[in-house]
Amino acid sequence: MSAVTATIPALTNDLLIGNEWGAEQIRELYHLSADIKARPERYRSALAGRFLALIFEKPSLRTRVTFEVGISSMGGGAVFLDHTQSRLGDRESVHDVAKNLERWVQGIVARVFEHKLLEELAENAGIPVINALSDRSHPCQALADFFTLEERFGNVRGLKIAYVGDGNNVCHSLLIIGARLGAHIRVATPAGYEPDAAVVSEARRLARENRGKIEILRSPIEAANGAHAIYTDVWASMGQEDEAAQREAIFAPYQVNSSLFDHAEAECIFMHCLPAHRGSEVATEVIDSPRSIVFEQSENRLHVQKAILLTLLG
Repeated sequence: MSAVTATIPALTNDLLIGNEWGAEQIRELYHLSADIKARPERYRSALAGRFLALIFEKPSLRTRVTFEVGISSMGGGAVFLDHTQSRLGDRESVHDVAKNLERWVQGIVARVFEHKLLEELAENAGIPVINALSDRSHPCQALADFFTLEERFGNVRGLKIAYVGDGNNVCHSLLIIGARLGAHIRVATPAGYEPDAAVVSEARRLARENRGKIEILRSPIEAANGAHAIYTDVWASMGQEDEAAQREAIFAPYQVNSSLFDHAEAECIFMHCLPAHRGSEVATEVIDSPRSIVFEQSENRLHVQKAILLTLLG
């Protein structure tokens, strides 16, 4: 089978959480992503005649551009549905939106506030639904992040990754995908800002199956000790703007700065899903240093999401 037509058999038609695919399927996804990155010309017509509906309740730079460019570069097209002013389901039921879209397009990419809307779309649409970010998870980001780590370190099994900051949707996806791949994930958060207990429980189950390890800690220094990568995200996510000042004070001891890297491995890298607030969750000296791979992460969103589209729509 040619590389243009080779896709990965999925356990489900949707990508909502990130635990839909097993470790072997993720590694096959990464093989496809690497080939797409190295030889994009081979895939110029791989999705010819295929169309995506992009439903966005939140602003986006990386996610929207990479999905639009991704499908266009493989011969398909995208239709953007702006729901930043009116939420999905306000004007028309989610059921009816799904039933209409499945007759016009071959896939739905949705960025929403509430994860339950993604589940409702997937339940009612007979076409793949891809989570482009919800309050629960951000699987496309985490899949691209671990692809980037494999480029840098090789197999991520046993790799020590410190996540420092808010136990949010990005943290949830890093836990799930990292556990699938056998990584050692340490999360350090202030009290009351830990990742969801159910997500942690599922990640620990997956980690046991894949020889990984999950730790939930308080101390950023303890999390960073011997780490190969330190990851952070904004302290107040979209929709939490009214909590920004309060969170700034609570999270101040969790800033990723040069002193935190003193406790990590010498080759430790810095990661962030972006957008970043320099001087808040990360010091400028870190994000703009040679150890930062934030733009490699951004680039790889394109290649990994193209592989996701080929897997689900091909």
